[in-house]
Amino acid sequence: MHLIPLFLSMLLIFTQPVLAYETELSWQETGWIGERIFANECSSKDGLLVQWNDGEDFLSLGIGHFIWYPVGVKGPFRESFPDFLMFAKISGADMPQWLKKDLRQPCPWQTKSQFLKNQKEKRFTELKSFLENTKPLQADFIIKRFKGDLSLMLQNISDMNKRQYIERQIDRLFATAQGTHALIDYANFKGMGILPSERYNGQGWGLLQVLSEMRDEDITPDAVMEFSESADRILTQRVKNAPRDRNEQRWLPGWRNRVKTYLRNGSQAQVPVLKNRS
Repeated sequence: MHLIPLFLSMLLIFTQPVLAYETELSWQETGWIGERIFANECSSKDGLLVQWNDGEDFLSLGIGHFIWYPVGVKGPFRESFPDFLMFAKISGADMPQWLKKDLRQPCPWQTKSQFLKNQKEKRFTELKSFLENTKPLQADFIIKRFKGDLSLMLQNISDMNKRQYIERQIDRLFATAQGTHALIDYANFKGMGILPSERYNGQGWGLLQVLSEMRDEDITPDAVMEFSESADRILTQRVKNAPRDRNEQRWLPGWRNRVKTYLRNGSQAQVPVLKNRS
């Protein structure tokens, strides 16, 4: 009974009617970006492909730590693991029967403690093996989802001057492998910045907010450095705005270190990986 709405949701994600950017990613380039995301999310360790972080009420899965909510939990952050399952099915990937049976099913473990107690059960081992075996496919999913999300983000900017400014920053970043990785990784990490639920005190922390805070080329010619510093400022502001009971200060050092990796990755990668808007 979930197939029709799920199919429609996948169309929205992967077949936007007007795509802002035309991808030209080879499997080598997709793999390189996937490896960087895997390093940032999981420290390049297969053991962290299935993780329930302290202070969170959802499971994080795969190289992109796709969110999977338990039954009855509706958090503010975008749930993405069911969308990856549909993408994997469409792509013909082998998956455990219990996942294939219902692609929109909730996470089978209700709490972190319950999850930790059941890591020897069949569902856990099958889930972990599935994620280990589909890492290249997960990278492809992240990039294709980003392409559709980027189009949607730009369409949501009604102020044409602001939209042109954002497009200019995107063009600067797409000119290098480092910048391309930074865009895709940050969008996967903190979202596009257009969901009303992803706000504290009315202020978002997604890709749109980071791009909006970047200074232009005549002030800061190094686009990747400017993006990294803008992201640092946006994430610091998020922590200041966050509810005290979330204690997000504990995560800020790791977040800040992550956006600094954009300056260290990609020196040996082939460029350009994406071409300009069509």
